[in-house]
Parts: sequence; C-alpha cells; structure tokens
Amino acid sequence: MTWIAPSVERRELPTVAGERDMLQGWLDFHRDTLLTKCTGLTGEQLTQATSAPSTLTLLGLVRHMTDVERSWFRKRFLGEPIDDVYFTEARPDADFDDLDPATAEAAFTAFRTEVEACDKAVADSGLDETFETRRGTLSLRWIYVHMIEEYARHNGHADLIREQIDGATGS
Repeated sequence: MTWIAPSVERRELPTVAGERDMLQGWLDFHRDTLLTKCTGLTGEQLTQATSAPSTLTLLGLVRHMTDVERSWFRKRFLGEPIDDVYFTEARPDADFDDLDPATAEAAFTAFRTEVEACDKAVADSGLDETFETRRGTLSLRWIYVHMIEEYARHNGHADLIREQIDGATGS
C-alpha cells in the first residue's frame, strides 16, 4: 500500500496572548501549514520538483525544517551534543538531495518527533535567555522570530510546489 501524507488540523492562531504564547502559536501555525501543504500526496509526489531548474521539493522542505528545528533549539540554544538528522559537513544539502519516496513517512515522523523534542527542550527557558554564535549573542526570542520567518518563507515555496503538483491552492 502506498503511504499518503495525512491531513493536519492547523491550530488556531492566538489573537490576544502574552508574548511567549503568541510566538509559540505562530510557530505552531507555520509548522502545521507546511504539513498541510503535503496532505494527501504520495511519496512520489512529495519528491517531485516542479519549478526547473530548482530541485526544491515538499519532502526536501520537511527534511530541511527537521534539521533547522534541531539546529536552533537543541544544538545552538541548549548546546546538546547531537548530530543533525540529514545535514552533514560532507553533504550540506543532504536534506534536499537524494530523496527516496519510500522514506517520506519516516521523514514526517522525524519532523513531528523533532518538533515535540524542541518544544519540550525549551519549555522552561525564558525568551531573554541567550547563547553565543558566530553572529554574536542571540536570545531564545530571536530563535522564535527567526523560525517563524523561516517557515513563512518556505511555506511560500510549498504553496508554489503544491500548486504545480495537483493544482491545490490554499492559505
């Protein structure tokens, strides 16, 4: 039987909330949006690049965001000594390359697992807590804003890819 990306209920956006709840709400909304763009597609469709010469695919975006979540929240902010899921120094575009339709279900599971791990990892951290990077000192608040921006940009890509696959459009 062919695996098909399941439907996702996007969580409601908070309209009046404290800063942490507002940031978390927008991040969750964008996480859900990426998966919504994949709903009902097969592994073959999820690996379909639709805008030559770009090789960008929906499965590549899901894999990329799995590594982005892990990198910012767990590796950089918390300093956890863990490897990336897809990215390697030898293969910096591994999240986007060599996609196998048969791995789509596992990639979606890895994404959901990483999102849960990231949320749990920073649940007790304050938005003003900082860490050091090549860019200088950054805060957890900065990560939330950056992640919302990263998802928003890639969800725009996902809109265009999905429309080319089967004509589906949406918010």
